[in-house]
Amino acid sequence: MRLGIFCAIGLLITAAFASSQTGKIASPTATPALPEFRPALLGTAPDSLINRIDTADLIKKGQKDAAVMFSCLVAPTGDIVRSGAYRGTRGSELLEQELLKRLANAKFVPAIHNHQPVIAIFYGTVTFAVVNGKPRLRIFSNQQLDELKKENDFIDPQPYVGQDSKFTGIRYPDTGTTVQLTGVAELALNVDTGGNLKSMQVLSEEPPYLGFGQAAISDFSGAKFIPAFRDGKPVESKVTISVYYKP
Repeated sequence: MRLGIFCAIGLLITAAFASSQTGKIASPTATPALPEFRPALLGTAPDSLINRIDTADLIKKGQKDAAVMFSCLVAPTGDIVRSGAYRGTRGSELLEQELLKRLANAKFVPAIHNHQPVIAIFYGTVTFAVVNGKPRLRIFSNQQLDELKKENDFIDPQPYVGQDSKFTGIRYPDTGTTVQLTGVAELALNVDTGGNLKSMQVLSEEPPYLGFGQAAISDFSGAKFIPAFRDGKPVESKVTISVYYKP
């Protein structure tokens, strides 16, 4: 779940500021220029998430076909600061446990905006199946059901922190009740090819009437995004994301 993101973002911003105040020594060799923007990516290195999940152990423990959605806060270094899993299919508990365990030390390719690494939220979906006695693991960089069914090369737009984005994290709202509950708001977003938020609408909130929908609108107002990517190119997108709140 996107929990504790506000505090984690604060720590990352502080660290980034401190780093920016430190003198830099010029590299003796030129480094390739970073692109204008690029989403946070899973990567293919030995410490990438796809290479860390132990599929043989999942089969040994009896995991059947399952799917789990997750999100994580990716630092400019590619390290995972916060992560959470949700909306798992029935019987996906073992897959979810393995996913969260491996996310803790996985390394991502960091997001880029305006040619600089930025803090961004990655939205993903893990699917696991046993085919002819062998594991089939897939990790998708989106949570859109239509895209997942077709296994398209599609990456959800990713909100980032800093530069011209006013996104600073998720804040638990004042619900007006003495009992604090975990809440979720489902947002419909329209993001153009430049990462600009063109429209936003609350589709649902649970529990209702406690302010989770309005909190999500407030948290994402002014946010800018790394745009959605399809087949390696930025595209305009209309997506649905779930925003989780925990006391």
